[in-house]
Amino acid sequence: MNDIRNIAVILAGGSGQRFGSALPKQFLPLAGKTVIEHSIEAFEQNEGIDEIAVVMNADYLPQMQEIIDRNGWRKVRKLLPGGAERHYSTLAAINAYDGASDVNLIFHDAARPAVSQRIITETVTALEAHPAVAVAIPATDTVFEVTDDGDFITAIPARKRLRCAQTPQAFRIDVIREAYRKALQDPNFTSTDDCGVLLRYCPDVPIFIVPGEVANMKLTYPEDIVTLEKNFSWES
Repeated sequence: MNDIRNIAVILAGGSGQRFGSALPKQFLPLAGKTVIEHSIEAFEQNEGIDEIAVVMNADYLPQMQEIIDRNGWRKVRKLLPGGAERHYSTLAAINAYDGASDVNLIFHDAARPAVSQRIITETVTALEAHPAVAVAIPATDTVFEVTDDGDFITAIPARKRLRCAQTPQAFRIDVIREAYRKALQDPNFTSTDDCGVLLRYCPDVPIFIVPGEVANMKLTYPEDIVTLEKNFSWES
């Protein structure tokens, strides 16, 4: 595995509509930088990452290029336009390395700016032994499975077997490429999660779990900025 390149793919394809911001949330200020700068910097600093690709809503590519130029990151090699749906961003990265077999793709949400070096390192290391790797934390709340209309409980899964997904999610490129090849042949294909695509279309491929961290939270609501600011102030 020494000749394998580890490519971090920063997924920043959102437009900010769900967050209620005029700008995509990855451009919001956080602890002296933008959210996406923190996310990219984490992978730039990690010795196990060889290269970084950023997938961005096409409307914001010039703004993202300015941020890349300003920071002088040496590992950022590709800036790719994303698509209307989440899986188009993954496909943009897969296609950008078309024909490569010596690559691992480590997908990370730009909206998770507090990812730790420990998580990144353990994810990269796990790829040496496993074809797919997820990051997750134990579920702390009881989870209800409900009817389609959401009005009635149909099941209560055992909490000890439940995990809350985080990113990175990482794959040997031939594995995730094959999963998407099969997925795109399915007329009913929908997805918000790359591990879900692999699990559905290549169920025989095991997905190893690296322990996540509560601090590795996703910026989803405006009030999350306050929590993330506290996380960064504690680190400093």
